[in-house]
Amino acid sequence: MKRTPRDHSLFLKAFRVYLQFVNSGLYFRKEHIIGLENVPVDGTPCVVVSNHQNCLNDPLCVCLKLTDRRMNFIARANVFKNPIFNKALRAMGLLPAYRMSHEGFGAINKNRSTMDAAGQALTDGETLMLYPEADHQDKRWLGTFKLGYLRIAFEAAEKMGFEQDVMVLPSCNHYSNYFHARTDMLIKFDKPISLKPYYERYKKSPREVMVELNGLVRSRIQDMMLHVSDLEHYDEIDFLRETGYGQNYAREHGFKPNYLPSRLIADQQLVDKMQSATMERPEEMEVIYADTKRYALGLKELGIRDWLFRHNPGIEAPVLRGLGLLLLLPLYIVSIIPTCLMFLIPKLFIRKLIKDQMFVSSFNVGVSAFVSVPLCLILPIVLLWVFLGFYWALGYFVAFPFMFILAWNYMRLFLKFVGSCIFVCRKNRSRIAELRELRESIYERLDAILK
Repeated sequence: MKRTPRDHSLFLKAFRVYLQFVNSGLYFRKEHIIGLENVPVDGTPCVVVSNHQNCLNDPLCVCLKLTDRRMNFIARANVFKNPIFNKALRAMGLLPAYRMSHEGFGAINKNRSTMDAAGQALTDGETLMLYPEADHQDKRWLGTFKLGYLRIAFEAAEKMGFEQDVMVLPSCNHYSNYFHARTDMLIKFDKPISLKPYYERYKKSPREVMVELNGLVRSRIQDMMLHVSDLEHYDEIDFLRETGYGQNYAREHGFKPNYLPSRLIADQQLVDKMQSATMERPEEMEVIYADTKRYALGLKELGIRDWLFRHNPGIEAPVLRGLGLLLLLPLYIVSIIPTCLMFLIPKLFIRKLIKDQMFVSSFNVGVSAFVSVPLCLILPIVLLWVFLGFYWALGYFVAFPFMFILAWNYMRLFLKFVGSCIFVCRKNRSRIAELRELRESIYERLDAILK
């Protein structure tokens, strides 16, 4: 039986194009999509299941990539409190999830209507995306999965008389950096799991079948993502992975350290090896982790990054960077004047409004879409068109992304210039030498254990 998903209104289609420009054109430097051929064709009842590590960015990036279908999501109920937001979010396919810890025990019963609406979307042949961890994580690891997504899927199948197949599509999100703009992100889709072979068993033992399937889905997602299960040493493992040691490991094992899909595989291998070594040689690894903590603290105290030891700049590095900054200063001024609110508005409010750091990038994208871009791009285009003509407005529109990227990279170059100055400063030489020796010692001992 052919299912006919609802279509988006013209307004929502246009809004999605606009979000694509903000998210993919401005915020992220590069997006990688792997396994798109595994996504079932539109009209197939499909539940996309993923890890959840970056709040709004996780569903937004998927929604902007699967543009051929009607997407539905389940989100925290508290974002639906405002009547205007409630209407807008529901129109975009979002449904509220009520949690006892936030909305109270009495609100839990409201989830029934949400599950019914989600199930109806599936019976209409639409795509539903869920995060079974029920909340985002603040680390690169996979939490416990709840069974709600399978309950919705099987109830939809039951409503269709167990004749229509319902698919569960494991996926994962991965980011080169959770908090910064102009970084890379990755979406992976695994092969879909058909629920049809489980229908007869489900009729007799529904919970047993859901628990079995839940384990299968979770293991598929864990295999795709970077999962650091050793939370006791999480900071040290993640630090070593991100530093020159992780880059060297990737390069030595035939991976591309600056290409996110390749780097993810290298990081998975490295993390697995470190976690295995922690179990097999705990005393030696404990010493390495303690020294890693000391090394990271030393970098923080000086205000420098590990890449400086990898490149080992001399006095000529800050001189050349300083010269480059001077030469580019006129272009930076021209670029920062129209784009400054893209940088200022999030910084003005982020410390006051954001307590959970995993909301940082979501906040930045949201503010950019609804405040900064309208003020920095749309309003100037309208004014230029009215007062100077269409071609001035068109020229500004074309130039704006380049101005934003130039301004962002100029600020990054400035930070590298400051770091280089600190690194070569005479008064820091003894401390830099200590940190260099400690770094080399950590890397040599870790090499000896892992190899």
